[in-house]
Amino acid sequence: MLLEEKIEVLGKLGEYMQSNDPEWTAIKKRASLENPWFTQQFIEVAADHISQMYLQPDRLWDWIKPYRLQIEHNKTPRKVGIVMAGNIPMVGFHDLLCGWLSGHEIWVKYASRDRVLMPFLAKRLQEWMPKGFSTKEVELLRGCDAYIATGSQNTSRYFDYYFSRYPHIIRRNRTSVAILDGTESLSDLKLLAKDIFLYFGLGCRNVTKLYVPADYDFQTLVPAVQDFIYFMDHRSYRHNFDYYLSVYILNHEPHQLISPLILKPDQALFSPVSVVLYEYYTDKQAVLQTLIHSSDIQCIVGKEFVPFGQAQFPTLQDYADGINTLEFLLNLP
Repeated sequence: MLLEEKIEVLGKLGEYMQSNDPEWTAIKKRASLENPWFTQQFIEVAADHISQMYLQPDRLWDWIKPYRLQIEHNKTPRKVGIVMAGNIPMVGFHDLLCGWLSGHEIWVKYASRDRVLMPFLAKRLQEWMPKGFSTKEVELLRGCDAYIATGSQNTSRYFDYYFSRYPHIIRRNRTSVAILDGTESLSDLKLLAKDIFLYFGLGCRNVTKLYVPADYDFQTLVPAVQDFIYFMDHRSYRHNFDYYLSVYILNHEPHQLISPLILKPDQALFSPVSVVLYEYYTDKQAVLQTLIHSSDIQCIVGKEFVPFGQAQFPTLQDYADGINTLEFLLNLP
């Protein structure tokens, strides 16, 4: 199948994902019923992002331009196993896209929390380009030539052991932080709230930690987070909120309550759902140097970094963990 045909069909998928097709509408509703964290609102956010940032033909051509000859002359397709993440809706789509465009045979183990949306989209693409994409859903990945696996810190150790003999990309838990200087406008802070709250904070690009100057006034965040006050009506989110608030109160741990958010001073980076950690700084450059060399950081949000409100909207070139997935697949031995 010609590369031009693949790009055309991918563009068609992008249009489809923004349509009111009855089957697609039903699939999104089913996904939200099976996983309460996948609200229809956030499924729509994810679908719109994939459509606009990943599946526009012009963007696709710009992305693959340096690799076009490799893609077109890939005469030795391999069998590539992908272990999908499922923390936010369709988070594994970029890996599938890289696999399909590189011309390999893709074997996929879908995440238990995203077994509706991703398989449906894969099936739709196979129907539209049966000779262009080769995918197979499996429960256990064996006998592949290369692997891409995303999991927790514990499962990643298993992946490291199990896939060590093969070319692989192993992704572990990561998170994102924001560095504030106290001069942010209300508009900036409202956008920061999106970086914190989109997908209930479950993504590796969600901000879970704030670095603020010593005299920072947290009350400036109060009006910024009110767009997400409805989270308190979401059963699973409210359960987390009530649980951690109770723990901090009973243990006399310092915290600030800015509903629907709990702010807690802590040197850690990872926080539970409904909680954002914070740490004061006196030297921004020292903080930045520490973060740059941390393997736990996916992205840094702030005036000099990833713009406020854009953390959850990566481009095709924003590879998870900074590892170029397409280049990896095109250079398999």
